Amino acid sequence: MDELPVVVIGAGPQGLAAAAHLAERNVDVVVLERGEGPAAAVSEWGHVRLFSAWPELTDAAARRLLEPTGWSAPTSGYPTGTEWVNDYLAPLAGVLGERVKYATTVTGISRQGRDKVVDGGRKSQPFTVHAVDQDGNESRLRARAVIDASGTWGIPNPAGGDGFPALGEARAHASISYRIPDDVSEFAGSHVVVVGAGHSATHAVLRLGELARRSPGTQVTWLLRRGSATNVFGGGLGDELPERAALGSRARKMIDEGLVNLVTGFRVAEFRQDGETLTVIAEDGHEVAGVAHVFALTGFRPDTEMLRELRIDLDPALDAVAGIAAEIDPNTHSCGSVGATGARELAQPERGFFIVGVKSYGRAPTFLAMTGYEQVRSVAAHLAGDHEAAARNELVLPDTGVCGGSGDFDDNAGSCCAAPAPSVMQIGLRPVTVG
Repeated sequence: MDELPVVVIGAGPQGLAAAAHLAERNVDVVVLERGEGPAAAVSEWGHVRLFSAWPELTDAAARRLLEPTGWSAPTSGYPTGTEWVNDYLAPLAGVLGERVKYATTVTGISRQGRDKVVDGGRKSQPFTVHAVDQDGNESRLRARAVIDASGTWGIPNPAGGDGFPALGEARAHASISYRIPDDVSEFAGSHVVVVGAGHSATHAVLRLGELARRSPGTQVTWLLRRGSATNVFGGGLGDELPERAALGSRARKMIDEGLVNLVTGFRVAEFRQDGETLTVIAEDGHEVAGVAHVFALTGFRPDTEMLRELRIDLDPALDAVAGIAAEIDPNTHSCGSVGATGARELAQPERGFFIVGVKSYGRAPTFLAMTGYEQVRSVAAHLAGDHEAAARNELVLPDTGVCGGSGDFDDNAGSCCAAPAPSVMQIGLRPVTVG
């Protein structure tokens, strides 16, 4: 099967980096991207500024591929999503050229002539990648290996506190958004609710808080499921991601100024339509009434439908790759470190298939772009037969100074650390955030 290409699904940061590493090792690679251009998901949150600096947002093999063209890596500053695409990801896709196929949606992955049940001859068969283009034309591409870097952007979590949409959530869809807003001017003078505890929610709160400052009569309510806001505001002076620390500090200041009303311990159970507004009802019966619009920014989850004919091993709690779940579980990593993961940890029962990037973390909000770059470096080395390089750890993570993790969900005191400890929070395909 060595004459067949490695197929990479998704032309986002990790997918393009995987292709760069494979190309550098002279491994034939094809990238399939459902969007009409590179990093289509990142472009959708292009107005958001990342809290990782430029040196943490570019991959080493990608830089080596780009530099002969006259491109130079930005050395400082914090780009927006649009700047990340225009100044790095789009040029990288351009250098990869015809290896990247756009407007191509992968609908399924299987072994040639074998469904999930069949054992006989399974390992000797190539992968078959089923796809459809924007005109509805179907195709199948054979591959020696497949790297799924498709991310999680397409499936936002619902507002409902139990993982399913709250009662009335689907019916109220016109008044509920699941993306970070850009222009919020239409909500001037209205009551707007943000649901979520992560950096997506914080970005939305900051935009709406500024609107409330400019437009008296604008009411902003921030609903947290947890009983404490301890982990919402970043790591302060101990945070080695200063933009993230600044984000949390600004949010805290808006609350202190009365521009934002923070409500903890509120798990959404129902949305009730009251004329032209909504009433948001919690599991314990508490209500927030007169709401014109809700931003439900509670995270994302992976789409595994296209993997249904593969033998894969995902953690039952996180929907993450089972081999890395214990190292990234936010229930236990309140003050720990999330280390590097590579081909060994990411290996699936279906030999030659890997899930990388933010999708490999499932629902865990502990992903960094450079964590994903280390993953694809290792996987590419493995697929090229360089097992020594695949086993090597080349990742150095910053200390975040954040006591993340769920801990006791109802603990009003929250968790605390005696000193900042290494951990990671999200960046990459989930726009710097999720709650």
